[in-house]
Amino acid sequence: MSETARFKATLQDVARTAGVSLATVDRVVNRRDGVRGKTVARVEAALAKLGYRPDAAAARLARNQTFRFAFILPTGANSFMTNLDEQVRRTADWLASQRAFIDVLHVDVFDPDALAGALASLSSSYDGVATIALDHPKVRAAIDDAANRGIRVVTLVSDAPSSRRLHYVGIDNPAAGRTAAALMGRFLCGRRGSVGVIAGSLVLRDHAERQFGFHQILSSEYPELSPLAAVEGRDDNERTRMLTARLLSSQPDLAGLYSVGAGNRGIAAALEASGRAHDIVWIAHELTVHTRALLLRGVIDAIINQDPGHEARSAARVLLAHCLGDPVMPDQERINIDIFLRDNLP
Repeated sequence: MSETARFKATLQDVARTAGVSLATVDRVVNRRDGVRGKTVARVEAALAKLGYRPDAAAARLARNQTFRFAFILPTGANSFMTNLDEQVRRTADWLASQRAFIDVLHVDVFDPDALAGALASLSSSYDGVATIALDHPKVRAAIDDAANRGIRVVTLVSDAPSSRRLHYVGIDNPAAGRTAAALMGRFLCGRRGSVGVIAGSLVLRDHAERQFGFHQILSSEYPELSPLAAVEGRDDNERTRMLTARLLSSQPDLAGLYSVGAGNRGIAAALEASGRAHDIVWIAHELTVHTRALLLRGVIDAIINQDPGHEARSAARVLLAHCLGDPVMPDQERINIDIFLRDNLP
């Protein structure tokens, strides 16, 4: 790196290097007419020499331009979504430095009418929205309507791919389900029995895709294991406790449990009350303070995780990039699937 590139060059530096006025540099940088070709070449040479990069936030400040985004997150006490909410609010601090601002709205995302209504009622003052999505006709129509009104839409964690959303921020959920099945098969290591699947809601595409991937691998590669039809706990601890207790009593050969969504404290309560917490292999999603403790105690055997901080920042970056007309970098915005055992907890 050259000595001149070690500092952040300003337009004043460029003007001094090129031997022209600041007004002339401004005209060249902003592609305005009225500058001779030789002068343009001299200014462009100075820009290249100094490694000048325009400050987009400063330019927006000069134009008094700001952006406003909404993040639609679920109501309730789901630990992963609570973490995501916290990360969105942290991201808001960074985004404010870019002259962009976030409002967080809480909606029952399991209810298509409620979610579609929230999208439909978004003010046209919003430049973009990041939303947990249901792959439901009403929600897809509401996303399309928001796009028609000029609101850029990014789906977050759960997708609605046939809608007019611009980008999906989340993991590859079928792959996550296949990963859970591969872990289940290896942990059970030749044992025979049934495997229960507890989802939050199969209307959520991420939950439906995970259980699809799980059944796909378990049925084809582990014929000694019988995956049961998924039941829906709506990510509620008491409901998942009751569903787990019912599985334990109705399926005496139950060998494993795959928790597709949240409500894990309810599952743990039922397993521990049955005395079978260390006999049944349990694969869960999302590393939270509660699932971490269950993993350390050996109640959960493995956790499939997605990074809520990465997702919050990615959604904000993608919305800002679309507002500015900048490219989205796929490698930077890819959300990885993490696998945690108690031996590799961060």
